[in-house]
Amino acid sequence: MLYTIEMSSQISNTVDAVVFTVLNDSLKILLVQRKNNPFKNKFALPGGFVNADEELEDAVKRELEEETGVKDVFLKQLGTYGTIGRDPRGRVISNAFIALVNPNYELVASTDAKQAKWFDIDTLPNLAFDHRKIINDALDELKFEIQTTNIAFQILPKRFTLTQLQQLYETILDKELDKRNFRKRIRKLELLNKTNQYYQDGAHRPALLYYFKDKKYCSIKEKVHVFL
Repeated sequence: MLYTIEMSSQISNTVDAVVFTVLNDSLKILLVQRKNNPFKNKFALPGGFVNADEELEDAVKRELEEETGVKDVFLKQLGTYGTIGRDPRGRVISNAFIALVNPNYELVASTDAKQAKWFDIDTLPNLAFDHRKIINDALDELKFEIQTTNIAFQILPKRFTLTQLQQLYETILDKELDKRNFRKRIRKLELLNKTNQYYQDGAHRPALLYYFKDKKYCSIKEKVHVFL
């Protein structure tokens, strides 16, 4: 369908949220189906225009909640995307943010989104704007973050086993990790504390539960790719 958009000589600012989760041992990303032109009915990252009186982080949180129902999540700025022609409405510069969240949100699409949906990272639909590039960059950043920060706390339960932690790392890194080496490196990073509680999974031997020392996002001491 043809449509006309009035081009503007002004530069506009938008925000986009790249929200990841892990569900059924698969890495997922949150997308919305656009209700309006441009790219009507295509899927895209949640986001929109920044109001004149808004900070960027406030804008992305507002857009994310309005379009998907996801709220109260930690968002880290990923980068700025301003290639000429990336948006047919004119010169639009996007500020992208990344998050890793628990999948148990009730997704509710509203405003200019027809639906909000989790997609497997390996089977994404044809996306609007340059959102495929933003997602590729965000995936690289997530793989770096999982190795150099405590970002995993945002998706794991408060108490978890080392097996659960390793499964999360393997899903995000898309790589099978040796159990012995993984646990050795985790101990070296000094991210976790032990509890005096155990998790019983069927007939398996009870597994000790752990929790993250820091309850807020922070970098770890050894800033290297320790698992790749």
